[in-house]
Amino acid sequence: MPAPTRRQLANAIRFLAADAVQAANSGHPGMPMGMADIAEVLWNDYLSHNPNNPKWFNRDRFVLSNGHGSMLQYALLHLTGYDLPLEELKNFRQLHSRTPGHPESHLTPGIETTTGPLGQGFANAVGFALAEKLLAQRYNRPEYSVVDHRTWVFMGDGCMMEGISHEAASLAGTLGLGKLVAFWDDNKISIDGETEGWFTDDTPARFAAYGWHTIGPIDGHDPDRIKAAIEEALAITDRPTLIACKTTIGFGSPNKAGKESSHGSALGKEEVEATRKALDWPYPAFEIPQEIYDGWRAGGAGSLRQAEWEQLFDKYARQLPAQATELIRRSHHELPEDFVQAADAYVARLQAESPEIASRKASQQTIETFAALLPELLGGSADLAPSNLTLWKNAKTAVGDDPGANYVHYGVREFGMSAIVNGVAQHGGFIPFDATFLTFSDYARNAVRMSALMRSHAIHVYTHDSIGLGEDGPTHQPVEHLASLRLIPGNDVWRPCDAVETAACWKAAVTRTDGPSCLVFSRQNLKPQPRDKAGIDGIYRGGYVLAEAEGGTAKVILIATGSEVGIASQAREKLQAAGIPTRLVSMPSTDVFDRQDLGYRESVLPPSIRARVAVEAASTDFWFKYVGLDGTVVGMTTFGESAPAEQLFPYFGFTADHVVEAAQSVIRG
Repeated sequence: MPAPTRRQLANAIRFLAADAVQAANSGHPGMPMGMADIAEVLWNDYLSHNPNNPKWFNRDRFVLSNGHGSMLQYALLHLTGYDLPLEELKNFRQLHSRTPGHPESHLTPGIETTTGPLGQGFANAVGFALAEKLLAQRYNRPEYSVVDHRTWVFMGDGCMMEGISHEAASLAGTLGLGKLVAFWDDNKISIDGETEGWFTDDTPARFAAYGWHTIGPIDGHDPDRIKAAIEEALAITDRPTLIACKTTIGFGSPNKAGKESSHGSALGKEEVEATRKALDWPYPAFEIPQEIYDGWRAGGAGSLRQAEWEQLFDKYARQLPAQATELIRRSHHELPEDFVQAADAYVARLQAESPEIASRKASQQTIETFAALLPELLGGSADLAPSNLTLWKNAKTAVGDDPGANYVHYGVREFGMSAIVNGVAQHGGFIPFDATFLTFSDYARNAVRMSALMRSHAIHVYTHDSIGLGEDGPTHQPVEHLASLRLIPGNDVWRPCDAVETAACWKAAVTRTDGPSCLVFSRQNLKPQPRDKAGIDGIYRGGYVLAEAEGGTAKVILIATGSEVGIASQAREKLQAAGIPTRLVSMPSTDVFDRQDLGYRESVLPPSIRARVAVEAASTDFWFKYVGLDGTVVGMTTFGESAPAEQLFPYFGFTADHVVEAAQSVIRG
């Protein structure tokens, strides 16, 4: 067999996709078949990566935003030599395979980010490009471009219809992310059929208005035109580029090409065979000739690219050892050696000083302290920085080319912000946090869910955490949001009761490496709570005995979070004065508490003490897992009202006297 043509190389993608979807009788063959020619040119001629080391730091990042076409990426990874053998492709969409229905970054080598919810992969790609830009500004020198890679993203019509694409594209243009190149698969087909009835945007004009360079539309099946478009994109350094590619979904299928029937279901055995004949592909299912493999693997070019970069980095390290050491540490997701000790000292100091401040203010002071220790901390807010207090004295904006840039003004783009932060976290080199009011976590919730699904080291900061925000009323007063966030698997939600718990939860979020954290802070001042060293240690276990019963074994346990810990503490004092031994438990993170061993959990909440009252200015149902059927919850069963906080708390029953009444009721049974 002579050297394979580009079309033959692309056809290998097409038939691996068609065969895998057919074997599973589930999946999306149309997009991989339509974008195969674009992928072939990009991966063979331009993508800088090393299949032998998928985590090489200076690799290009490839993102498949239209993740339903996952077999495109699995085929590419297999063909180029990643650790994804043919057997895994044969097990597409099967239990415990490394080829799930949508790409998952923690399962499959070479997958940079988990995609599928349309538009989010595109926003992740903006985060990748932002991380590269900021790291390059900090570490590169004229003679040493040690951070120098690109982000390439494929996206479909569905991605472009999603509102998040507007948020992410707008910010990418503003930030001038010149190393971001997006390929729009303009095939005019979605599950419902031809999109002319619901998607007629002039998408290139929209992106141009956002400050992007736009190319096309081009023929997405013409390798020469694809190559010319990429060359044009590479010449643009001050703006991201959109390449609009006209393609035929299900390319090569005699009866289903260009139709929605190829979008989300197997072609059918007869149609797959007809496509083989149409594209002159004489090989049976899952058979790839060695000549095709050789054409894809290009003699180990990836290892050569990495070796060349390592030689450059060695020279850089000799000239700039401190910068090189810091960059290596950050790329390995390692914290500075002195961080934990310094953070512990800060928490201990706060306990001694006992400031009475809002937890949002305590958070700002903690950020100020930690940012001086963590050059990798990258903050940002959706336009509410003066209210959620996420700006600090030495914060420097990401707009421009400041080498110390560590803050992103995301504008009113909550969903885009959180998805971009996921991309920054997945890229590496930063510990990013975003921020908005807790009620607006609704806008960002699916991105928070993706943080947890990807196990991203992302921190989501939410302030104005309850009816305590007051006059803005029920539209801004979160009620169900804490429960909603706590229901996301792997998502640590923290609601601290004072400055000490606030600093501790920040330390926990920074040091956690296996998933995201949501830090939830108050608008109103919170009284400091007394605790010893054991109490401080208990914070990191998610729940602990803040005040023990006096005068005998506890007859009732009060469990509270955030601002309601102060109310519960007052109630405990009243109960104790009435001769009722009462234990007070602070539960800043139910997620962390639930991960503790049974012995510890039962030492805090003994099964023998069934009289329990949970107190939180939020939905009540969540708390019955802790108070049981014999206990009760002082919480919210309605939306809030517009009034000053000092009126709202007693109006909705958040008083010490009401908690005492609830406790006496459960004691009586």
